[in-house]
Amino acid sequence: MLIDNAFKDDNSRARWFAVWTRSRQEKLVASMFQSLGIQHFLPLRSEIRRWSDRKQAVSVPLFSGYLFVRTNPVSETRLRILRIPGVAGLVGNQEGPVPIPDLQIEDIQTVLATRTQCVVLPLLEAGDLVRVARGPLAGVQGRLLRSNSTTRLVISIELIHQSLAISVAREDVELVGQRAA
Repeated sequence: MLIDNAFKDDNSRARWFAVWTRSRQEKLVASMFQSLGIQHFLPLRSEIRRWSDRKQAVSVPLFSGYLFVRTNPVSETRLRILRIPGVAGLVGNQEGPVPIPDLQIEDIQTVLATRTQCVVLPLLEAGDLVRVARGPLAGVQGRLLRSNSTTRLVISIELIHQSLAISVAREDVELVGQRAA
């Protein structure tokens, strides 16, 4: 296998970055990174898929639409990564790609290596407006409140300055609208 020397990075300056992929292109991008010798990490989980005639375990990306690449983000390397088929962009801000702390990637690798059961959830913060997505309270909206290990949904009646708090499973709520900047 030929390794493109332009992608060999000085490990002291290489950092992990999130790569945003086109829909369902995570495995294609990972195989392209592999063939070019680019250090990458595509976290996968096993899922049972049902078809009309059979069930089968398949590997699906843990984070739909994303994988991670370890590189030195000099402009030439960034441009070459962006030209790989299936890559939509590097996750960042106006100043460019934002690195992910090594510890966060290592933690994900540890969880997957130990085959610990896990569920991917959107990042929700206390105070976010959320909606219950399933169960008997489906459709109920309120503000997310956390205290210790308890997740509560606070329903407020502002006119009378009163609120009602109910315990909800964290995985049963979803963010409503966009978070304020």
